[in-house]
Amino acid sequence: MNVDQAALKETDNLRPAGVGHQLTDRTVRLKIAERPDVDRIQRVVDLADALLSEAETLARDKAFTEEATRLKPLDILGGISFYDEVQRFETHLIKMALAETGGNQAKAAKLLGIKATTLNSKIKLFKIDVG
Repeated sequence: MNVDQAALKETDNLRPAGVGHQLTDRTVRLKIAERPDVDRIQRVVDLADALLSEAETLARDKAFTEEATRLKPLDILGGISFYDEVQRFETHLIKMALAETGGNQAKAAKLLGIKATTLNSKIKLFKIDVG
C-alpha cells in the first residue's frame, strides 16, 4: 500500500455515519515511519570507506606493476645472479613498504610480515635510503 492509499484509508475511517463516499473537510496526516537519516548516512560513509580502501589497494597494485616492468629483464642466456635478483626484489619491497608507512620502520616491518630488527638489518645491508 502506498502513502496515498494509506491517507485515503485513514480519511475513509473519518467519514460521518450515513454519508456515502464523500470525504470530510478535515484532513488527516499520517506519520510515515522512516528509517532515521543516521542509517543512510552511515551506509554512505561505509561505502565511501570501502571505495577508498579499494582505490588504495588498486594504487598499490599499479605502483608495484609499474615498478616490476621497470626492472631490468633477466638475461637467461648470460646467466642470472640469484642473490643479486633477490636483493633487488627485497630492496624494492622494503622501499614500497616504507613509502606506504611514511618511513615508519616498525609499521613497514609489520606490513612485510618480518621483525623490525630484520627490516633494520636489511636496510643497513642493502644501504636503503630511508630519509
